[in-house]
Amino acid sequence: MQSTRDKALPAGAALREVERHRAGAVARVSDAVAEEIPVAFVYNGRPHAVMMATPADYEDFALGFSLSEAIIEHAEQCEKVEKIEALAGIELQIAIPAHRAARIEERARELTGRSGCGLCGTPTLDAAVRHPAPVEQGAIIDEHALRRALTALGGRQALNSATGAVHAAAWADANGEIVLLREDVGRHNALDKLIGAMAQARLDARAGFAVITSRASFEMVMKAATVGIGLLAAISAPTALAIALARDCGVTLIGFARADGYGIYAHAQRLRRDEPVGNSAS
Repeated sequence: MQSTRDKALPAGAALREVERHRAGAVARVSDAVAEEIPVAFVYNGRPHAVMMATPADYEDFALGFSLSEAIIEHAEQCEKVEKIEALAGIELQIAIPAHRAARIEERARELTGRSGCGLCGTPTLDAAVRHPAPVEQGAIIDEHALRRALTALGGRQALNSATGAVHAAAWADANGEIVLLREDVGRHNALDKLIGAMAQARLDARAGFAVITSRASFEMVMKAATVGIGLLAAISAPTALAIALARDCGVTLIGFARADGYGIYAHAQRLRRDEPVGNSAS
């Protein structure tokens, strides 16, 4: 049998020795594990944020984060991305127009001096949660297409197959064919990388849907809505705030998505189901 050491590892994986205890036996073997490093986002020379991330797909990450966080309005405003290796991790030096960089400074000033506990240093939900413009209707997705994408998802996750430690975000067309997939130790990072890859490939966010292997937190819905993704399907649960945001922003939110079933928590009109929905007995 071929050992892990002999296999070609996907980007973002590394070999480490492990003392494995199984069925009363002990063995020292090489194990594929997910890499995780600090990645700093620096806009026009000013530090903005640091994320722990899988060291791969840096340009997708920079572009997708910039779009999903509304730092830029469209991909052309990401003028340059330069990856700089540092002792502690990676710096992504991102050049954007001066007027967009000024928006980052405004956000930073809004947070200065606040003492309230809460998300991102803000004292209220209204301050913490951006409300993107409502998403356009876009394509109606057939239930079969959703099932097709969910069935194919596992086989496309090379890094998770090797390590068992990362999330994936995939983009499927209206027929349920997976067009792009990105993986990362962070669920937000995986979605940002997917959004960046979609922008670079000039894919229309209205012409398909996104599938994520994590829970659907409000940040995931917010990022999807910001770039115009109309249907987000998560294999795990949504949160209450994610549902509220999806309803407000016009995002079809699906949770507990499996090939044999799912739950629709917001805007069911984008999914064409095989059979009519009936009211269950109370």
